[in-house]
Amino acid sequence: MTENRLPLDALFDAAKKVRDHAHAPYSKFRVGAALHTNTGRLFTGCNVENAAAGSGLCAEASAVAAMVAAGERQIRDILICADCIHPVLPCGNCLQIIREFTHGPVQVYGADLVSIKVHHTLDSLLPHSFGAHHLAD
Repeated sequence: MTENRLPLDALFDAAKKVRDHAHAPYSKFRVGAALHTNTGRLFTGCNVENAAAGSGLCAEASAVAAMVAAGERQIRDILICADCIHPVLPCGNCLQIIREFTHGPVQVYGADLVSIKVHHTLDSLLPHSFGAHHLAD
């Protein structure tokens, strides 16, 4: 694993900035996510709502899709930023999506618009998770 560490303030700033681009005309709840890969690259995503409610896209899934489209496959850290009293963390579906692209410990941060408020490991948020190793012979 490459030791390209990205400062947390860079993750926070990127997530906060991309949050402004969210498409949230129905809920008005804009979310930004920034992730850092093992190679040191940064990818961002925002939530994209749809009139057909279940067809929307979470900010975390959007960031992971950008990472995969760029040819990356390993998440090191991810930060989620939203304007709310309680910091937002990934939903269950997004935790599983993040899990698909992890090889080792992953740090998950939740932030409001001012600062990082919570920090967890992916394993603590999704213990005993299902992964590719379950499908191997």
